[in-house]
Amino acid sequence: MIMSKTRSDCPSKDHRFTAGVRLFNMGKWYEAHDIFEDLWHETLEPERRSLQGILQAAVAQLHLESGNQRGAMILYGESLGRLRTPGAPDLGLDIEALCSNVERRLCALQIGSNPDLHPHPQLTSKVIRSDEI
Repeated sequence: MIMSKTRSDCPSKDHRFTAGVRLFNMGKWYEAHDIFEDLWHETLEPERRSLQGILQAAVAQLHLESGNQRGAMILYGESLGRLRTPGAPDLGLDIEALCSNVERRLCALQIGSNPDLHPHPQLTSKVIRSDEI
């Protein structure tokens, strides 16, 4: 007997993923979080781990907006841990660029500097290099 799969292993093909990326890049952290959280609940590992890392970056931004720097540091660190886990899928996104940006903002917070001196996290499409073809 073949059972239909109700959970997704390819969230980037879901129309909500594109909407979440757009909201994330517009700085609409709460709205992006809601969309990515819905997808996260429906997604299997290892893609689930990557979605959680993106979610955590959005929540870190929410913490910063409310003045909770400690919460932002914790969530930025958790985000990096998930996104840089070996085997974490990139979901068609330039995860390394996201991680570099998150890391710069985290480091600024850790040294007592203003994280807004660095650009907000962005989700950009991955550029495929010729050596990856």
